[in-house]
Amino acid sequence: MKIEPLISIIVVNWNGLRFLDECLESLAGQTWTRKEFILVDNGSADGSRELVISWAERLPNAQTILLPTNTGFCRANNIAFSRARGEWIALFNTDAVADPNWLQELVRYGDASQHVGMLASKILFHNPSNVIDKVGHLIYWDGQNRGRGTMETDVGQYDDPGEILWPDACAALYHRQVFEETDGFDEMFFAFGDDADLGMRARLLGWKAWYVPSAVVHHRHSASFGVYSPLKVMLIERNRLLLAVKNFPPSLLLQNPFWTLRRMCWIVYALLRRRGSAARFVETNGWRQTVFNLLWSYFSALKLLPHALRKRLNIQRTKRVSNAETLELLRRFQIDVRELALRD
Repeated sequence: MKIEPLISIIVVNWNGLRFLDECLESLAGQTWTRKEFILVDNGSADGSRELVISWAERLPNAQTILLPTNTGFCRANNIAFSRARGEWIALFNTDAVADPNWLQELVRYGDASQHVGMLASKILFHNPSNVIDKVGHLIYWDGQNRGRGTMETDVGQYDDPGEILWPDACAALYHRQVFEETDGFDEMFFAFGDDADLGMRARLLGWKAWYVPSAVVHHRHSASFGVYSPLKVMLIERNRLLLAVKNFPPSLLLQNPFWTLRRMCWIVYALLRRRGSAARFVETNGWRQTVFNLLWSYFSALKLLPHALRKRLNIQRTKRVSNAETLELLRRFQIDVRELALRD
């Protein structure tokens, strides 16, 4: 009789008092029986730290990691992974709620022997619950990436399982070898784009990602940072550049300024039409903050560039996928620049 693999469920909390009970109730009620919980508090100050401790006492096979300050999504998950015993590692955001069979559905599509080691959920918005947050990811030629299907009404158009570029770490399952071979999240990312970088590095090592439409999660998008938070937007723009520097083939990396300029031209067009997320950011924060954010992104990236280049040397030396295969992979899962610029 085949023994079910142990799944380690990692939940990183940062000031998630409003959502934590509903989140952990949904995970406690999973139909998959062999599981352990690793609950990390990232220096919360809203009373949720005590709630994390309380839940760990109630959940079977649970442990807590209480960090004194907010170390970021990346470091908190890496610390948790160092404590995990499971063959599979499930990552889950506190602002999400999982259907009871979420884990059961994800794990049945995983197959480490075939290098299918990253599994993606169908992530819908919490409200309205029939609108897609993301079903895997797509990427643009300069490293900017976005959820596949974002803001589309769910009418079954993504109900077929299949290969994707990488999963969103809001609600994803990874084989532990993926974490071991990639060394986990790159902590210089802090948050946002970190799962894209992890997914890209895993892809370069030959790992595949699979989308599982029957693994359904409802997500309160950007509940922690805010949808148009200046810090969030800075990190997204900065981290897409770090991702490209670390992972892209040399020919594509050299083209990066061209593709970014093309994207920026479309963003200007979107701003003139008052469409897209950039227009919403300007409406929320004003032009001065928008210009500052852009400069902030590139100045921050420049400071981290030596570190990213050192990482690149190791990634390019150890990868198992050729430059031509990488370019074909990016082409298959490319997002149109107009969708990036014009859609919220």
